[in-house]
Amino acid sequence: QVQLVESGGGLVQPGGSLRLSCTASGFTSYYAIGWFRQAPGKERERVSCISDTDGRAYYELPVKGRFTTSRENTKNTVILQMNSLKPEDTAVYYCALDTEDCSSWPGPRIHWGRGTQVTVSS
Repeated sequence: QVQLVESGGGLVQPGGSLRLSCTASGFTSYYAIGWFRQAPGKERERVSCISDTDGRAYYELPVKGRFTTSRENTKNTVILQMNSLKPEDTAVYYCALDTEDCSSWPGPRIHWGRGTQVTVSS
């Protein structure tokens, strides 16, 4: 079975940084891997995505310019570097792997991690 394990969440002050890591296993191929988040009372939303088709990273507008996502050497680990954090970034962040490309996220066969809590507060 596909397994995704996130780590690196925590409590930070506004303007601070966190580095989230996702390690995936149990898959043979995918088109996209990246991150979603869900804040209390809100629906899960896309954060970032790395396409295995073109190798590019894509970001949703609220995090663009502040967050950076990258894939490490083994290809099964994805990093989300979160800088200049704002209180509105507070959410549970979920790693995701999909057989649909980034432009079609979330696809019907997407796989989810359990999530890691990120809290931005003074």
